[in-house]
Amino acid sequence: MTPRSVASVITAHRQLEGGGFPVRRPFPTASLDQVDPFLLLDEMGPVEWAPGEAIGAPDHPHCGFETVTYLLEGHMCHRDSFGHAGELRTGDVQWMTAGSGLVHSEMPHPDFQKRGGTTHGFQIWVNLPRDRKLMAPRYQEIAAAEIPLAESNDGLVQARVIAGESLGVSARIETVIPITYLHLTIAPGGALEQPLVPALNAMVYCFGGAGEFGPYGTPATDGQLVFFGDGDEARIAVSPDATEPLQALLLAGAPLGEPVARYGPFVMNTRDELVQAMQDFESGKMGRIVPEPQ
Repeated sequence: MTPRSVASVITAHRQLEGGGFPVRRPFPTASLDQVDPFLLLDEMGPVEWAPGEAIGAPDHPHCGFETVTYLLEGHMCHRDSFGHAGELRTGDVQWMTAGSGLVHSEMPHPDFQKRGGTTHGFQIWVNLPRDRKLMAPRYQEIAAAEIPLAESNDGLVQARVIAGESLGVSARIETVIPITYLHLTIAPGGALEQPLVPALNAMVYCFGGAGEFGPYGTPATDGQLVFFGDGDEARIAVSPDATEPLQALLLAGAPLGEPVARYGPFVMNTRDELVQAMQDFESGKMGRIVPEPQ
């Protein structure tokens, strides 16, 4: 196996999204627009809400890509313009393919809103290839207990396999293009050598502890994104002297290599397609969320 070198280490910046929700975002930024096929990576929180203060993302459209929500802590409700509704609890994953377009909302569950608590999680946007841009919207919702868990022989590495494969364990999610999405917990002294097809773009986002990456042990810590170069194996290790485990997401995907026309929640290939998507939303073609009966 040829280990991937570290091409760059990027520190996420903080900003507010949706109705004022705090996030850490390594991309898109002025220095890094995207990591094809990934369009956005947001760490949501962690934020501690007092009773009555929790906020989310009210009704908004998406078209031409997928949103992947992974909730580490909290309790959220989601609804869309096609009548779909559900809940996300701690550890759950929602893989929503917006495709031809819909309107949805992601809001705190009323019980959570009333009592307050911690919200922490991730949202990732995955681009769709030209020939799947207008596919019918769909959801894949996986409860925490159903996400496969892989573990190294020495017990020092655990991987929640959201998409792809790790340590001989495969995910339950079906992806449009080849995607690997792992939540890694690596204890002090642990190491993972994750095989990855050379054609994939690969990165690791650290959100707790610190690690050493690539063949030369490049360091990165909480709030930093490690972008790997060429090779067929991503190496991640944690020093035996570390005082806490590394918590990180490993993401890899097949680059589309297609033009991106992007405006907020609309992602197409050309400006004309982008204008059409916005017109479809404004004309009501993507529907609207019907208020729940009081």
